[in-house]
Amino acid sequence: MELAKSVLEVARRDTAAVAEQLRAHPYVAAVEAGRLPRQDLVRFAGEQWHIIDSDLRSVALLVSRFNMSFFRQFFLDVLAGERAAFEALEPLADGLGVSWSDLQRHEPFAGAHAYTCYMAWLGAYGSAAAVAAAYLVNFPAWGENCGRMSAALQKNYGLRPEHVAFFDLFASPAPGFDAAATNVIEADLAGRADPIGVRRAVRLLQAYELMYWDTLYDASFGRVEA
Repeated sequence: MELAKSVLEVARRDTAAVAEQLRAHPYVAAVEAGRLPRQDLVRFAGEQWHIIDSDLRSVALLVSRFNMSFFRQFFLDVLAGERAAFEALEPLADGLGVSWSDLQRHEPFAGAHAYTCYMAWLGAYGSAAAVAAAYLVNFPAWGENCGRMSAALQKNYGLRPEHVAFFDLFASPAPGFDAAATNVIEADLAGRADPIGVRRAVRLLQAYELMYWDTLYDASFGRVEA
């Protein structure tokens, strides 16, 4: 696993500052303080509807593109997770007092939608290693924020455990995910994957993740505080 370890080490170092910004983001802090207007939580759910609706297609394309058995199994598992998350948006909508069709009708913000547009690019053109590495580096900060959101929504906004299942799905990594992703990265790097492209995918996905939170914060409170 030396190839994967080396590339991931550099990628994590290159994006460490962004990861810290994600973990300290004022949007999550506002939810924890109960300062975010409830209607703005509906915006969060609407953005996620469009993101996951697109990501389902992107990951399905990855399943189709990579037919090596354990590459395909990795992306099938990711696809199952995306499907579970999409289904968990309905009880979140219920908890926020809106309907599934309300989420569907939400018009996504460009900055919040950039992440999923890049995922569509990766689905069509990215290497298996690039996608697996981008997920592996991106998911921890996203998962931590989801765990904090779950707790805060129950404490401050009256949501019940069944309403926050969406966040709980991401709060802890799926068993075996890290090892499976690392195996994909190692095998693809040993074959044809470009390590520069892998690191670039990590850097860009992290940046688009930050853009997502910045856009939502800006929509609620104005310009993100430095």
